[in-house]
Amino acid sequence: MTENEHVRCLIIGSGPAGYTAAIYASRANLKPVLYQGLQPGGQLTITNDVENYPGYPDGINGPQMMEDFKRQAERFGTDVRYGIATDVDFSRKPHKVTIDDHKVITADTVIISTGASAKWLGLESEARLNGNGVSACAVCDGFFYRGQEVAIVGAGDTAAEEATYLSNLCSKVYMIVRRHEMKASIIMQERVKKTPNIEILWNTVTDEILGNEVVEAVRVKNIVTNELREIPVSGFFVAIGHQPNSDIFKKYLKHDENGYLRTIPGTSQTNVDGVFACGDVQDFMYRQAVTAAGSGCMAALDAERYLAAQGIH
Repeated sequence: MTENEHVRCLIIGSGPAGYTAAIYASRANLKPVLYQGLQPGGQLTITNDVENYPGYPDGINGPQMMEDFKRQAERFGTDVRYGIATDVDFSRKPHKVTIDDHKVITADTVIISTGASAKWLGLESEARLNGNGVSACAVCDGFFYRGQEVAIVGAGDTAAEEATYLSNLCSKVYMIVRRHEMKASIIMQERVKKTPNIEILWNTVTDEILGNEVVEAVRVKNIVTNELREIPVSGFFVAIGHQPNSDIFKKYLKHDENGYLRTIPGTSQTNVDGVFACGDVQDFMYRQAVTAAGSGCMAALDAERYLAAQGIH
């Protein structure tokens, strides 16, 4: 039996963007309902230490930070629920969203904050040591490896940019590149090649990340010679891209070639009236907790103004 419910403001996804949108929407008396999604709290729930978010001078672990965000949203009246959006229909108003394949919610406004998921290599050791030396964000975690040797895997602009960023903090950066060339833009390639403490390992793949409790080394394999080599490192960064969690929206919402939802510049408004996007699902550039939170604020304010202009109370 299908359940039905109508809300003024539905927020799909949690994390810094979703919870911040919920805080602002609640304070504006929009009575938001927030579904946390597949990973309640988003990517920060697999981040041990967060030291670059304002207001936490001593740092904070990611799961606790997201619990703080959630409690603040609930304090102002957000109805936070477990559940995953499995289908949408934005062809008419009110907008229709199906949760867990059976509950249908109609909403005057929808805020999408489903985030993006880092692409991983798929190694058992990568998953086991995630947060203990394995990271998908050099800007987030590079600080913890100051003066140490690290490895980064990837060959695109993001990998080149993160390798250069790490080179300013770490004594040595090994860049693991599968082919004999990089996919990064020429200017980014030149920047990497001119950085003395970056060593590019061409035609190389990651065979295994070594360490019991924390990363201690990486074993790499040259795909031309089949030679195996163990490199002592304390940090291993994966920079092979992100996948925005946008699939169920693509039928109705404009998106770029990588699946990131498009918004009108300077706003969170998508191409469908009353549907807004914030956080990493529409941000291919920065992907930081603080920028996600800021865009969540924008989405709630945009939703509030939209409802006022439509005369929906």
